[in-house]
Amino acid sequence: MAKAEISKALYRRFRTLLIANRGEIACRVIRTARAMGLRTVAVYSEADANALHVAEADEAVLIGPARARDSYLNIERILEAAKKTGAEAIHPGYGFLSESAEFAQACADAGLIFVGPTAEMITAMGSKSGSKALMEKAGVPLVPGFHGEAQDDATLAKAADKIGFPVLVKASAGGGGRGMRVVRSAVELAPAIVSAKREAKAAFGDDRMLIEKYVDNPRHIEVQIVGDSHGNLVSLFERECTLQRRHQKVIEEAPSPTLNGAQREAVCAAARKAAGAVNYVGAGTIEFVSDGKDVFFIEMNTRLQVEHPVTELITGVDLVEWQLRVAFGEKLPLSQDQIKLNGHAIEARVYAENPHKNFMPSVGRIRTWRTPAETNGLRIDAGYREGDAVSPNYDAMLAKVIAWAPTRDAAINRLNRGLEETDIRGIVTNTPFLSALVTHPDVRANTIDTGFIERELKVLTPDSAAPGDLELCAAVAAIVASEEQAARATGTSPWLTAGWMPVGRRQRVFKFKHGSDEQRVTLNYGSGPATISIGTRELGFETAAADDGHFDLTLDGARSHIVSVIEGHELYLRTRHGRFDMHWVDPFGGDDEEQVGEDKIVAPLPGTVVALLAEEGATLEKGAAILTLEVMKMEQTLRAPFAGVLKRIKCKVGDIVGEGVELAEVEPSA
Repeated sequence: MAKAEISKALYRRFRTLLIANRGEIACRVIRTARAMGLRTVAVYSEADANALHVAEADEAVLIGPARARDSYLNIERILEAAKKTGAEAIHPGYGFLSESAEFAQACADAGLIFVGPTAEMITAMGSKSGSKALMEKAGVPLVPGFHGEAQDDATLAKAADKIGFPVLVKASAGGGGRGMRVVRSAVELAPAIVSAKREAKAAFGDDRMLIEKYVDNPRHIEVQIVGDSHGNLVSLFERECTLQRRHQKVIEEAPSPTLNGAQREAVCAAARKAAGAVNYVGAGTIEFVSDGKDVFFIEMNTRLQVEHPVTELITGVDLVEWQLRVAFGEKLPLSQDQIKLNGHAIEARVYAENPHKNFMPSVGRIRTWRTPAETNGLRIDAGYREGDAVSPNYDAMLAKVIAWAPTRDAAINRLNRGLEETDIRGIVTNTPFLSALVTHPDVRANTIDTGFIERELKVLTPDSAAPGDLELCAAVAAIVASEEQAARATGTSPWLTAGWMPVGRRQRVFKFKHGSDEQRVTLNYGSGPATISIGTRELGFETAAADDGHFDLTLDGARSHIVSVIEGHELYLRTRHGRFDMHWVDPFGGDDEEQVGEDKIVAPLPGTVVALLAEEGATLEKGAAILTLEVMKMEQTLRAPFAGVLKRIKCKVGDIVGEGVELAEVEPSA
């Protein structure tokens, strides 16, 4: 594309910006747009009527039902919202329509400014196969692979055999690890392609596949670039995104701790060359894979990346501001030699998911949302708040915790502190897993590759430790403080609480469950100092006044800061030993819960049945696949809990099922 072909009409000053997205990125764009004096418009689905991005925008428009295809992927409804609100420009964020050439062209046809590249640029670079052909012509190094148009089974099988196993099968239009499978033998290829195509079709509406040589022990390096409509193009150093799970980035940092100065200069030059092949305008990322010696181009993301904050923190550049200034038709604020690298930044993605249950997404209402203050190099980019509902219809990312410091070690320490001080309740999150990951000795030493998390999963997801004396004492203190606070609020007698007595002593017995273990704790109080009895030990303790669940506890002379959340008889504690979930046994009974028999296969979360993998009457081995659910755009396969016979299937492909719905029944072997 010649520079003269870029129409200046596509980039001009505007006053009102519509953000065609949701969650964290919508809030992020609104924050910068507002600082620049722009009026902002949010769009939302029925599931997001009370979402944070809706509250933060100046105006908001309902665009459809919960399903993304009926709302956030509905181009016509988004354009109608822009027309209704007088928006002159649309920022697509990331995901959804952000890399849709059709959407970019529709905006241009409607006279709207698309805050991003042109449809032609997206087409050229957004297709993994098309971009690789372009890069090959431009002399950018590529991973060996098949990027052809033919999609029949025979062609794909022949290509994989020629490349040599292991290979990586992935969606040409994909991203975020969706529609991607590692295949290590010919026998695995056909089912992997079927599954990847199905996932890609659901996520992107496009099931075309490409096949590449899978680089063992790879590192993922990417370079941030920005171009303007005047022919200027710069790189803003590189990020390392090697810590991944299921090809989904988990931790990102900048600059890469793997590259030396010469390698950094070379990969950034290659990225500028790649983007220059289409005279790129807007923010984008050139992604590379490294085998430890060479670096190969894998794809370009023609949008802002989730991990853009680490680049912002090491350069001092607001990338959203630059996107908007480029959309205004302005020149880039800085030239290449004016962009300086300062310190180190690292980011962790906080997800609503359960690492102890194969990272199954967690849905529900957020009852507690506490994040640390954004000071001393710590930054929190969030899309949720206390009281918000986490829907099964969208990606499960809640927030990003980002830390900057002069050195990598200091940045890791700061990030870990930020994660440790993040308390989100009502749903399960991956914050303990993230803390374990960033403090792992191999991560500290940078002796990692993209398969590191899978190999170290047991170490990174240990069984929760049993509560010790500190936690049991803290549980009692938290309960008593909560009761005293309630008593003061209602004006009831303080003598009903565990308060001071003029004479004599009293005892109060507490029972706590942690997993299958039950522990008994006795509070001794009255005319003298309060003590705690645990078994045969009697421990002296004191507490400072509780403030929103935070208090200091002194146990046998050692003071600790405690964070507590009490929800009925469920207790959450954060102490210096970690996080603890405990159940306060109801002294009046009522703790029994109905359990679903393990012969029943139930939906762990709301989802859609996308495949039945066994037939009624089939003899199953333990772990045999029975059916596949699509949950939050990711596929989850439900398996036989034991060897037996598949007695009954109670669903069909296409069924939308709720959490806990019985889907199949397995009869154990005699």
